Amino acid sequence: MPEEAHICFVEPLQALAPITLDEMESVKLMNRVDTKYLTDEKTLLGVLRDAAEAGYRVLVADGARISPYDSVYFDTEGLRMFSDHHNKRLRRQKVRTRAYVNSGDAFLEIKRKNNRGRTKKKRTQIPVAELPDFRGDEAACRYLADHSDFEAGQLLPTLETLFKRITLVNPARTERVTIDTRLCFKNFRTGLETSLLDAVIIEIKQDGHAASQMKGILLDHRVKPARISKYCIAVTLTDPSAKSNRFKVKVRQIEKTIHHQITVA
Repeated sequence: MPEEAHICFVEPLQALAPITLDEMESVKLMNRVDTKYLTDEKTLLGVLRDAAEAGYRVLVADGARISPYDSVYFDTEGLRMFSDHHNKRLRRQKVRTRAYVNSGDAFLEIKRKNNRGRTKKKRTQIPVAELPDFRGDEAACRYLADHSDFEAGQLLPTLETLFKRITLVNPARTERVTIDTRLCFKNFRTGLETSLLDAVIIEIKQDGHAASQMKGILLDHRVKPARISKYCIAVTLTDPSAKSNRFKVKVRQIEKTIHHQITVA
């Protein structure tokens, strides 16, 4: 999707009071319950307006209210982590490296979901040069072995995701809302690339099932919960050999939301 076709959110975000990374320490939510939503950029404009009126604050990191992210997901040769998700295994994991482009910081991250739907994330900092492949870093490999079911030798760089993120915090600082736009994917196994055009993935992250004003705002804009994994959607779109029947329904849901067909090159 051409850059000029996207909506610019810089001006709407000026209506939200800022919050710094230091102030956000109390809402890290590394052990949390996540609820995802799917919408488009036009609807997001109204959501941001209502969030400002409700007193939500926007994270300002390195002077910016919108932060570019670059992530590389790792999986086994047989796509074990992708398959576990596709097969509805309740206990599952994802392993990725992630770079916060503006700051230059990078981390190896391990996400584990338990059979009660809670997500727990562990991470350790790595040099940004190791974003494409951390497996030569002995300390990072030990960290992976200590906090996941996998050894570094079992994993391969599988897929890169690029997106822009807006992060909101509610007035009580009991939840964090991440808003991902301009999502692009590149599959290292197949060489195929794609994007989700003007789709927006919103995620409400809470420690437990506390009341959420953002959920009410999204309901007002007819934005409903959607169980969507960026990694699984990306593999479905870019790897024709992957068993992905269940996720193809999610792809159609995205296309219906944005009123466009997603293409792959």
